[in-house]
Amino acid sequence: MKNLLHIMSANRYFLLFILLFAYFQSIYTRIVGRGVVDAYIFTPEAAFATLISVSILFVIMLFFIRKWHKSVVLGVREMFKIFSLSLLTFLTAMHLIGFLIAFSFDTIERNFNNETLTLSTFSNLLDGIIYGSFFLTYYYHKQNRTKQKQLMSYHKAISESKINQLKTQLNPHFLFNNLNVLDQLIEEDKNKASDFLNEFAEMYRYVLQVSDQKFISLSEELIFAKNYFKLIKHKYGDAYQLQIENHKSDGYIVPLTLQLLIENAIQHNLGTVKKPIKIQITIDENIRVINTYMPKRNAKLTSGRALNNLKEQYELLTKTPISIEQTNSMFSVKLPVIKTLDPW
Repeated sequence: MKNLLHIMSANRYFLLFILLFAYFQSIYTRIVGRGVVDAYIFTPEAAFATLISVSILFVIMLFFIRKWHKSVVLGVREMFKIFSLSLLTFLTAMHLIGFLIAFSFDTIERNFNNETLTLSTFSNLLDGIIYGSFFLTYYYHKQNRTKQKQLMSYHKAISESKINQLKTQLNPHFLFNNLNVLDQLIEEDKNKASDFLNEFAEMYRYVLQVSDQKFISLSEELIFAKNYFKLIKHKYGDAYQLQIENHKSDGYIVPLTLQLLIENAIQHNLGTVKKPIKIQITIDENIRVINTYMPKRNAKLTSGRALNNLKEQYELLTKTPISIEQTNSMFSVKLPVIKTLDPW
């Protein structure tokens, strides 16, 4: 009983539609048949009787669907097979129920003569075609929605797995690059190296904290980017300069995005005090990171893994991909400001 009530509750809007359709159908039939309009025409017992009878049809159709139909897409031949067998079984069931009722009230001769049998068969066949079509449409629409949700969940799970793989690549990347800086500072200036190590330890703690997050607020990312650039100045001084224009404080960003772009600008461009590399971060409707393009001579070939990693994350998380532009004097990366914590 509880299972039946649950099924009725889950499909209540469809059953209400069937009841209303049957009710208006009975009103129309009575007006056409009787030629007059009175209170009897609007009584709902015929609609409820139709709902009960077509519910038998729905159960029959569901039985044949589950028996033969396994995929989401319904072929014409398969649909015809299910529909025709369901109608045949429905007609047989309705005649059997009608016979049992007539037998109980001793009205077999009146209810099962040629005229009434032909009329009831035609009426049940017409109802079967109309309401069976409604049921097939509703059933496969519902199945399709379920499959779409399952597909979205599957893609989301795959995306999250891929993102986690990408993030596990970023943490060592951040660690090793800064350990290289520390190694050079130890040789050049032990005091600077000590300050760098203390600040780096605090920053790496932050990196570990955000490693399991898809997004972080722009304000937090900006603070982290500024602190990271302070680390850079321990080694390079004013050879690299950072300017931030923040016209929009709300929104979210993928963690470590700005840090990676700052690091990318420093790693690939040669800055000096006389000709510094200027890095500008502008935040409005989008996030744009622009730096002076002055590639290092005899620079080691790099894999570009960090930037490609970032591009892949944005492709998985947002509908707007990263845009990259390069000229003889400028390198620019444009990213979307993420409006919601759950873009899926």
